[in-house]
Amino acid sequence: MSLPIEDYAVISDCHTAALVGLDGSIDWLCFPRYDSASMFGALLGDENHGRWKVAPTHPDAVNKRRYLEGTLVLVNTWTTPDGVVEIIDFMPHGNRRADLVRRVRGISGRVVVREEARFRFGYADALPWVRQITDSDGTPALIATAGPDSVILRSPKLAAEDHRHGVEFTVAAGETVDLSLTWYPSHRDTPEPEDISAVLASTAGWWRRWSDRCAHDGSYRPAVVTSLMVLRALTHEDTGGIVAAVTTSLPEQFGGSRNWDYRYVWLRDAALALGALLAHGYSDEAVGWRDWLLRAVAGDPSDVQIMYGIAGERNLPEVEVPSLPGYKGASPVRVGNGAATQFQTDVIGEVMVALHEAREAGIREDEFSWPLQRALLAYLTDNWQRPDRGIWEIRGEPQHFTHSRAMVWAAFDRAVRGVEEFGLDGPVDDWRRLRDEVRAEIDASGVSAAHGSFVQHYDADDVDAALLQLAQVGFCAYDDPRMLATVARIESELLDHDLVLRYRTESGVDGLEGTEHPFLACSFWLVEQYAHSGRQADAARLMDRLLSVTNDVGLLSEEYDVGEERQAGNTPQALSHLALVRAADAISVALGKTSLSVV
Repeated sequence: MSLPIEDYAVISDCHTAALVGLDGSIDWLCFPRYDSASMFGALLGDENHGRWKVAPTHPDAVNKRRYLEGTLVLVNTWTTPDGVVEIIDFMPHGNRRADLVRRVRGISGRVVVREEARFRFGYADALPWVRQITDSDGTPALIATAGPDSVILRSPKLAAEDHRHGVEFTVAAGETVDLSLTWYPSHRDTPEPEDISAVLASTAGWWRRWSDRCAHDGSYRPAVVTSLMVLRALTHEDTGGIVAAVTTSLPEQFGGSRNWDYRYVWLRDAALALGALLAHGYSDEAVGWRDWLLRAVAGDPSDVQIMYGIAGERNLPEVEVPSLPGYKGASPVRVGNGAATQFQTDVIGEVMVALHEAREAGIREDEFSWPLQRALLAYLTDNWQRPDRGIWEIRGEPQHFTHSRAMVWAAFDRAVRGVEEFGLDGPVDDWRRLRDEVRAEIDASGVSAAHGSFVQHYDADDVDAALLQLAQVGFCAYDDPRMLATVARIESELLDHDLVLRYRTESGVDGLEGTEHPFLACSFWLVEQYAHSGRQADAARLMDRLLSVTNDVGLLSEEYDVGEERQAGNTPQALSHLALVRAADAISVALGKTSLSVV
């Protein structure tokens, strides 16, 4: 069976990623892209759905792991009664190949290690043809092929054992055994072996150079650096698209059906990630994402989607995959995402906010980027009054969500500021008028007469954690009485063991069965709100609580099950990590330790 979600660490080459379990098993890997079909899918089933496990054979072996400082190179230190062995897992960066390397190094004594590989391509739907070969350097290797996919596994010679391949070998102190897996199109020649020491050094060096640029000196710097590296790991090297997570169908409710595919580029999540990266000096990623955006939404602005594929693909049909039973039985497993066709007014606001932050960071508009923004604003001008599905992508009836309306306000506000502050062109008088009209509407319909708080949508008196973003985008001040009243209601109605629910699912607004757990990004938003409204002690307390639910290497999924004390939902989650970064920045600003802008 798959492990608890928090028992997985991520490694990435910025084209795809793998999840490595605390037991030494790689249970999730999609080559060559994040959204490719899995070849190791035990995460959503068991070992029969594909995995690659390397670990000591001794039953009392204990693994303590860490990332090499400033990198996503994973070091597993296994201690056994017979000795200590280190397994270094990484995906080489910059070699323009799809590789995964596991270096086994003896530290002390003599340790027996077992390697077992079960290849299952196409979401465990294809059992491959596997054959032994002699590699170009005269050493044994294994090739597995199914349809368009092939991999070559270079390791000590493996033996077939009932549709799996395994071997045991002994590693003594000072000895090194390298294992490498390379994907390639099955119609091409087998790739040559790499110099493992060289690619390990170059990959670790690249990550360190990237992470050393992080402009954050607050007390939460280690968590901030890890989170920013996660965001970089989720950013496709070639296209610039930022995926929401590396997994599909990890459940929001264990055993339930709230299981979605997050291996795509949400305009909202990517725009917010862009803001976090920009605030810490990573302008190259901002340019890459802006260029991705230009390509993805090119054409008629009325065709804009709320999410796209990694290269800007539009067609993301949601289908169920019966070949995978689901994480601990949570089904169905879904590939694709039907929310891609939803109308969500807020996404244009998030995009406009992010691109304005890019201007403030010194990134100049090119000949296409501002015309694109004008086209999006023209579309918004004609459609902003429509009810939508909102930030949480409800599958119930569209509503006039207050958060969506505030993001419409933000879109027109950033357009006006683009003209006033950066000399850009456009119908600024119309944009000012629309900005004021949206504000007046929210003031009239988006505030509870009974509580003085903002409301989830115009036809309800409930609150929603997304309302915390109104102050973040400048619609109101953090200490606005309406925001303070909203916070009070969130504290009384949406807290579950000090962590924040998105909204009350029993209201039926989302049109789905079942419930969910506290949403980690929302809890970080509350930290940010506390920090900016004079509640520094509450901000620090909640921040420390949230950091306590990160796993042993600092990763966060989407939600947290407070009753069972376990992570839930897809992982690692971009929205959770970017919200962590913003929260840490807000605390630093409140303490006067940094001048970073987080609005």
